Amino acid sequence: MHPPLTPDEIRSFQQERGLSVTGILDVATERALEDARWKLGDRSLYLQSSALMHGDDVASLQSRLTEMGFHCGRVDGIYGVRTEGAIKEFQKSVGAKVDGRCGPETIIGLIRLTKIVSGGAPAQMRESAAVRTRGPALANKVIVLDPGNNPGEADIVYDIALRIEGRLLALGASVFLTRGAHNCPTESERIAFTNANPTDLFISLHTDHNKNPLAQGVATYFYGSDAHGVHSVVGERFASLLQREISARTSLLNCRTHAKTWDLLRLTQAPSVHVDCGYLSNPHDSKNLASPEFRDALAESFIIAIQRLYLAAEDDAKTGTLRLSDLRGAGIRQ
Repeated sequence: MHPPLTPDEIRSFQQERGLSVTGILDVATERALEDARWKLGDRSLYLQSSALMHGDDVASLQSRLTEMGFHCGRVDGIYGVRTEGAIKEFQKSVGAKVDGRCGPETIIGLIRLTKIVSGGAPAQMRESAAVRTRGPALANKVIVLDPGNNPGEADIVYDIALRIEGRLLALGASVFLTRGAHNCPTESERIAFTNANPTDLFISLHTDHNKNPLAQGVATYFYGSDAHGVHSVVGERFASLLQREISARTSLLNCRTHAKTWDLLRLTQAPSVHVDCGYLSNPHDSKNLASPEFRDALAESFIIAIQRLYLAAEDDAKTGTLRLSDLRGAGIRQ
């Protein structure tokens, strides 16, 4: 039996896996440690009727399938219906028994073919192509806003979400909020709600806090895992655009973009971004967040970043220069 992990070892593991670095063995860290036990070939993988199989072996399998052109959805380390379907397609293509189970014979076939067929980042290309085909207009986009409900932030981020919603509706977009003013759905319910809609973009709005009152600034997070070599290319691009627009239009310190494997980013099928709009524990950020004018500036930053995500490179503008009036004047709503 292995000795318990020290806080430093836990922090190192959390950093490596894209988790929140706390040094505490929380539920997410325990699950990631369990996932890390499994390597492809350690066990047979198949679709279970109850709790779905998950682990690093599933993520490795999904990466190999995706690399060879068998679409299994996002590499999330969960053996679901899409992964089973991709395995069946692979088995059919190599003349193996089509049963949707990834046993020794299928794994050997995968390893052999991976040496021949590799490269090209098909998942990233597929995600980018989906954005291009949707066109520049916001009028046909479905945006899900997820205002956080942690102590202290709930009313603030809900108000910011309403300001974003109003501006998006004026530009013709369809907008859904994951909660109202007084309800608090679970994370799983918010993920399920988003995945049940034809969502183009998912944005989770939050504030941060720290024991050190000097900690301040805005940070954005997208789905990415160095351990599995995958990331959401559209999520990363939107996080970068949003980070730059907020930093250019407000006095918030730029704390940059970061790849994370949080469930809300990993399990939401649409490109997803988590935004910390400042620190309530910092006097400067807290004062700003209490200002209606500042919240309007934040809302405009979100709208411009969303629009820039869908603009072709030749139609894009420098960070901090576009205004909502420019979008309306250009007829982008049509």
